Amino acid sequence: LFALDRGRELWPSAAGPEGKSCASCHGDAETAMRGVAARYPVFDAARGGLMNLELRINAERNDRMKASPFAYESKDMLALTAYVSAQSQGMPMAPVIDGPARPFFEEGQKFYETRRGQLDLACGQCHDTLVGQHLRGDVVSQGQINGFPLWRLSWNSMLSRHRLFAWCNTSVRAEPYELGSPEYLALELYLAWRGRGLPIETPAVRR
Repeated sequence: LFALDRGRELWPSAAGPEGKSCASCHGDAETAMRGVAARYPVFDAARGGLMNLELRINAERNDRMKASPFAYESKDMLALTAYVSAQSQGMPMAPVIDGPARPFFEEGQKFYETRRGQLDLACGQCHDTLVGQHLRGDVVSQGQINGFPLWRLSWNSMLSRHRLFAWCNTSVRAEPYELGSPEYLALELYLAWRGRGLPIETPAVRR
């Protein structure tokens, strides 16, 4: 909730030489951002690839506000992403995977199903076949992403989807990709599709 408060402060705050804020173009977030998080990530024709909310926020800061981008996992990025996503609370996830988004969806599915790392594990081996079983003190989840960015109790911090993807890669002793990478964007689209119909819960709390 502190992150939401910070995001609410950032929304009307001007940045960059243009003297613009998010509200300058979009107006009231409660109206303008309703439903946005439910359909992201999306294919962006101008950039020829996927964009999630984090990349969209930085693109808007760069293109319209002429302001410095936020670091991917910075407190301000997490706060603004949480605030935007919270405007879609209760709405079902409904990503588009047809048309130009299809190749990226298929890449994400392949990533999910591919064994990797020294432990030679694929995402689905935990989040499909072992759901509900215990991994030491944790219960294996379905790997749904409808609550991000969220507060993770074991880390005592907010985190993005891609930070958790990187942690999972490291946990199976594989080299993680950069946050915002094409690989993680494709995986994010596939996981959003797996969770289609689930309500947006941002900001959520997970163990």
